Amino acid sequence: MADTAYDPNNVFGKILRGEMPAHKVYEDEHVLAFMDVMPQGEGHTLVIPKAPSRGLLDAEPETLATLMRGVQTVARGVKAAFAADGLTIFQFNEAAGGQTVFHLHVHVIPRKDGVPLKRHEGGMADPAVLAAHAERIRAALAS
Repeated sequence: MADTAYDPNNVFGKILRGEMPAHKVYEDEHVLAFMDVMPQGEGHTLVIPKAPSRGLLDAEPETLATLMRGVQTVARGVKAAFAADGLTIFQFNEAAGGQTVFHLHVHVIPRKDGVPLKRHEGGMADPAVLAAHAERIRAALAS
């Protein structure tokens, strides 16, 4: 089980502690949402629980419930901010399942008809673009 234990020094743990920067869009007592630095589409946002959870299988049921409430809130803001036709919501578990950061997180990506997702390994986005996208989402959530 050692390889599946939660490591608090993962990048999202560091973001939660303020040790690494992030373009934040939403926060409450249970979750934090911020821009994905390797977006698969404009407005690609991550929602993470503040509770230490490696993935879906080790998270407490209460953590999952508050996480999904946060995902729904953020998804509404993301959809509005980018006038999206729809949303892609996904979550990976363990390396074989595609997980690369071992802190539970949900991807929220606004989608336009006919526009494919980019590869996640496509490189880091321009920080100024991420900041502008974060501002659009925060404004949508405030209205």
